[in-house]
Order: sequence, then C-alpha cells, then structure tokens
Amino acid sequence: MPAIAALPLRRVVAAIFTAAGCDPDEAGTIARCLVEANLAGHDSHGVARVQRYIRALSAGMIERNRHATVALDSGSLVVLEGHRGFGQVIGAEAMAIAVARAKANGTAIVAIRRSYHLGRIGEWAEICAAAGCASIHFVNVIGDGYCVAPFGGAERRLSTNPFAAGMPVAGGDPIILDMATSSLAEGKVLVARNKGVPLPPGTIIDAEARPSCDPNALYGPPPGALLPFGAHKGYGLAVFCDLLAGVLTGGGCNEPGNDAAPGVLNNMLSIVLDVERFRDGDGAAREVEAFADWLRSSRPMEGHADVQVPGDPERRTRLARKAGGIPLDPTTWQTIIEAGAAVGLSDAEIGRLAA
Repeated sequence: MPAIAALPLRRVVAAIFTAAGCDPDEAGTIARCLVEANLAGHDSHGVARVQRYIRALSAGMIERNRHATVALDSGSLVVLEGHRGFGQVIGAEAMAIAVARAKANGTAIVAIRRSYHLGRIGEWAEICAAAGCASIHFVNVIGDGYCVAPFGGAERRLSTNPFAAGMPVAGGDPIILDMATSSLAEGKVLVARNKGVPLPPGTIIDAEARPSCDPNALYGPPPGALLPFGAHKGYGLAVFCDLLAGVLTGGGCNEPGNDAAPGVLNNMLSIVLDVERFRDGDGAAREVEAFADWLRSSRPMEGHADVQVPGDPERRTRLARKAGGIPLDPTTWQTIIEAGAAVGLSDAEIGRLAA
C-alpha cells in the first residue's frame, strides 16, 4: 500500500462515517481529526481507529450526532456532558467554550465528562494556542479502557491517561506537549501489531508480569499490561489525571462500580489561560520564543541530529507527510476496507474515493 494523500484519505473516512449514520458535519469532523493525527505522526490516534469506532457504533458504545450540553456554568468554570458522543465533536465544542471564557475572564476551566474517545489530546492544546491561550489538559478513561499497571503492580488498574499542554508563540509555531502517562499509547501497540514489529523493551508486561516486546502480549488472551513511563513518576502523573479528570468532572475514576458499560468513555479537565491577561502579549511571546531558541541551541548529543522543543517532531512529520503522503501499513488499510464493508461501501467505492 503506497502512501496516501491527506485529502483522499479524509474522503474515505468521511464516507464511512456518513454511511454509518453520522451527519455530514460530524463525519467530516471525525475524518479531519483522525487524518490530522496521522499527519502529525500520531498514527495511534489516526485512521487505525476507524474500524474500532465503527464497531463501537454497532455495539452502542457511541451515540451518533450528539453535542455537548452544559451541566454546570459559573462563568469561568463550565462542566459539559458528552452524552457518549464522538470526542472529536465534543472536544471541539468544549475548546470553543474554553477559549471564549478565557478571553472574557482571563482564565477558564472546562470539564468534559462521558465523551467517547477524545482522540489526539494535543489537538485541543493547539486550538487554544492558536487563540493566544496557554492550556493544560488532563484525561482519564472509564470502562474497558484500563490497560496500564500501577508502579510495582502486575495487573491493569489505569488507562493510558493522556496529558497535554500548550503555549502560544505569536507569529510562530506553538510549543505543544502531548503524551500518554503510560510507556506507550495503547494505539501505538496496536500500530506495532498491525505492522508486525516488536515494541521497545520496558514498555509492557505479559499476563504473568514478565517483560515482553511482543505487541500481542498486551491483548492476550490472557491480556498483559502497559507500564507507566518513568516508573513512579509517570505513575504519579497518571494518578492525578484520573483524580482531576475523573473526580472533578463527575465522570468518575477507573474503578469497580464506575464503569462505562457498554465500552469506554473519556473525561477531560482543561485549564485555559489568556496569555495577554498575565503580561504584555508581545513580551510574553518574545520570552517564549527566546527560551525555545535557547533550548534548541544546545549542542546535540551523539546520535541526535539536533535539539527540539515539544511540538517540533509533529511539525516536521506534518510537513513531510503533506508533501509525500501518509504511509499506511497493509493491515491498517485492510481494517479501513472492512469498516467500509460493514457500513455498505464496496472495495471499489473505497478505492475510487482514495484515488
């Protein structure tokens, strides 16, 4: 399967979700977000998830054409109910509110509870940064999504609990941190399994708590577990993602009796800050840019071409994939074909849209 350009790939994905009963705007939003994740190099959150989403729709784990509704509004604090809707839609609606409230009040805290998969969390930090806002985002998962062992533990207790943050740079590219608190995002294990390649050492354990590099060991049967990044440090951050995103949103932590049957749900707590309210906007922008340049100016270690700041790898990958297309392994492409067939699209139709 050769690399495929972003636009035809978006057409394919949008057609699949339209055929699955999503309205055109929702289908287009899902397609854009998934393909943007691939463009940024986060294949774990890209079109490899199409078949999962279609299966989740069929199983009643996602509600089509849902929008965020306000559960609590006290000005700079807003809690939104996600109604099991697509996270690409719910997340975008939440960030529109967050930016508007931050611009009006200087700060905003916007919480989402019970959305389906929120996708690449860095996208929400990018939206805030484009509006001149710094932001921090804490995410947890309830339901069947737990796949990470606590530090020192041999059994699954946590989800990958993503964390993201963004800082705008006026006239330049923002600094964006987007990471799982596990050693790898679960989707990266899925991509490795699709490609038939091993995982880096120290990322997962099998069902007997033995270190493994085989992606299949995570899924079993019986299933293994991802490890937290940085041992106790990643574990500690994961715990607070669960507490802040689970407790404060009202969506709950990942524990027995607080499931999301059927399936999985995301909760997210976002703190959004209008940079200009803290200090002169140009002064802040100059300092951020100068600091980033200072970091990049470091002499690189052996084995590193240069020093980057958070967000640089995604930008470089985006430029390369916009020019040369998005590489898809045969297994991932086959799952897209199968997802299309499940909603009534023929191989020929998928091929025509991808051309």
